[in-house]
Amino acid sequence: MAGELILIVEDNEKNRKLVRDVLQVKGYATIESEAAEEGIKLALDKSPALSVMDIQLPGIDGITALKQLRADPKTKDIPVIAITASAMTHNRHTMMAEGFDGYQTKPISLKDFLGEVERVLAARRP
Repeated sequence: MAGELILIVEDNEKNRKLVRDVLQVKGYATIESEAAEEGIKLALDKSPALSVMDIQLPGIDGITALKQLRADPKTKDIPVIAITASAMTHNRHTMMAEGFDGYQTKPISLKDFLGEVERVLAARRP
């Protein structure tokens, strides 16, 4: 649904810009962070409908950040899509087992990425 707020947590400026631009063209509002710690604060303050999170981040990694989000009653229900440069099949299973709601590899396929965003958002709608 257009207009929903999506939090982007990605340390690579080019990747962050690509994700932001793709989401905004589709009508989503975005907020963003280069680090997981700031992303967690934004999630607490803004209650986004979805977060797209890189796994390899400076400071705490995306898996640790997800665990912190899930541990807080204010952010535990925010769906999170993992984004990683590792395309190994077992990584998808590992990320989903960690509690991520979706998974995309880099470089992202725009069609697949948008499909995953919509799938995850639709699964959380009443």
